Formats: sequence, structure tokens, C-alpha cells
Amino acid sequence: MDACARLVNIMGRHLPQDGTCSTAVPGLSLVRASSPTLPMPVVYEPTLCLIAQGRKRVLFGDQAFIYDASRYLVASVGVPLVGTVIEASAEQPYLCVVIDLNMTRLSELALRFAHPPAQNSPEAAVAFGATPPELLDAVTRLAALLDQPNDIEALAPLIESEILYRLLMAPGHSAIRQMATADSRLRQIGKAISWLRAHYREPCRIEQMADIAGMSRSTFHLHFKAVTGISPLEFRGHLRLQEARRLMVAQALNAAEAGFAVGYESASQFSRDYVQLFGAPPAQDAQRMRDAPAGLMRTAVALAPAVPGI
Repeated sequence: MDACARLVNIMGRHLPQDGTCSTAVPGLSLVRASSPTLPMPVVYEPTLCLIAQGRKRVLFGDQAFIYDASRYLVASVGVPLVGTVIEASAEQPYLCVVIDLNMTRLSELALRFAHPPAQNSPEAAVAFGATPPELLDAVTRLAALLDQPNDIEALAPLIESEILYRLLMAPGHSAIRQMATADSRLRQIGKAISWLRAHYREPCRIEQMADIAGMSRSTFHLHFKAVTGISPLEFRGHLRLQEARRLMVAQALNAAEAGFAVGYESASQFSRDYVQLFGAPPAQDAQRMRDAPAGLMRTAVALAPAVPGI
């Protein structure tokens, strides 16, 4: 049995129903969908996503990418993406491994093995790469620890370090090396993103975020869009709208209540922005989400943006 088939087998046993679940292995989550899904805007933390089965389309800014078991995705900062499972069935469900990237360990590895050195021009926060056998094997061994829980504490950190090393040394992935470099443009933009995610309900000024990043306003705006694919104000809008959607679906708030809760002062502006992002008016979209299969609904709620304070 090759590594991919073994990974599918492991996930099938530990995730028999649709949804997203964390596991006993720290930082390891599993995702399953037995049918194609609605477009789902989410905010990715520094994460590795490796598909074992099925296909997914990801929108990043104005670019669209499709990836499957032959390619992996790495998100380097908390960036908004729109993901859609496009290939899945009951017989062959979409299966994806999600691994949180340990920034402390990544930085330690970069100090020891940084080659080539990171460039300081800002890289896009999302990178795709062909999945090498060594990376797939390491991810499969990490997931296999679910069958050997007594070994998790001893072996998971070692396998995690191997996975980070494979990503760090992958050709063309200067974004990964920038993540591990304290004074890189990517890390500077990351500081502003962290602040924005904690204060997205409040009015904010570009100058304030630029100061946090240690850049001039014009430089900050240019680098922010290069990293995230959208402007700072568009980023804040995505955070607001995603949380409003979660509030309507999970807590049954109406559109006016949800819009006000996330910082909107105008109900009409909230509705216009909502339609632009989700493709349907707030009430209609929330009902569509509630009517989705239970497993996919759990996945949608689980993938809601992990904004501090939510």
C-alpha cells in the first residue's frame, strides 16, 4: 500500500462522517466531505493542507487554484481564502489533512538549515507545491500515530520537525523561509494582520496598521496586497462578513443584528457587501447554510475564522 492509500485508510477509520475534527495529535486536524461543497470563505492560520483524496478550488484575491493529492497548500499568515470542494462522493469522499505550522520550531530549523536565504520582497501568503514523496510519507506517519496513541508524545514532535524541514527546503518556497525570519516583510505584514483580526469590529486607519508593521502608508498598502491578495480594508470586510455569517447560522441572529455585531453602521451597506462576497442576500445565504447536510454544516462552522475574541 503506497503512502497516499495508507493515508486514505487512516482517515477513513478516524473520520467516518463528514466534517472537520481535531485529533489527539497536537496541531493535526482531519477534514471529510462526501459531496461537493458551497464556496466557503475562511481565514487560514499558518497551515499546511494536504489532500489525500478529492479536489478543491481555492480563490486567493482574484486568482483561482485547483489542488488535489498531487499538490499541497501552505498558508503563511492569517489570510482570507474562499475554498470549494469540487470532487467528492460517498464512495470516494474528499479527505484532507490540516497541520498547524509551529512557528517557533520553524524559526529554529531556519536558523540551522536556511538555504537559500529568504528574500525580503513580500511573498504571497499562499503557496502551492508538488507533493514530494518524502513530505507525503511524513504526513502519513504523523496521521498513523492516531493508531498508536502511546507514541504521540514522543514521536509527534519529531515528525512535525521533519514536515517543517521538508517545507522549508522545498524549492521556490521563499514564503516559508520569510515566515521564519523575524525582520522579513511577510512577518511585518503578519503583525498588522494579527492586530486587524483582533480589532476588525472597530474603525481603523491605514496609518495605524502601517505603524504596527513599521512601514510607510504607501509601502504598507503595496506589501499588504502582495501578501493577502486584497487591500487592508477589504481584509477587514472579509473578517466582518465571515463572522456575521457565522452568527446568523450558528446563533440565529438576523441580518441587522449580525451586521451591527461585527461593526457595520448601515444595514444596506452590510447587505451589499454580503452579496458581493457570498453571492446571495444575508437571510437567503444563512438559510442555504442551515439547509446544507449536517456534516457539511459542521465543517462550515468549524472553519469559521479563528479571530481572537470570537
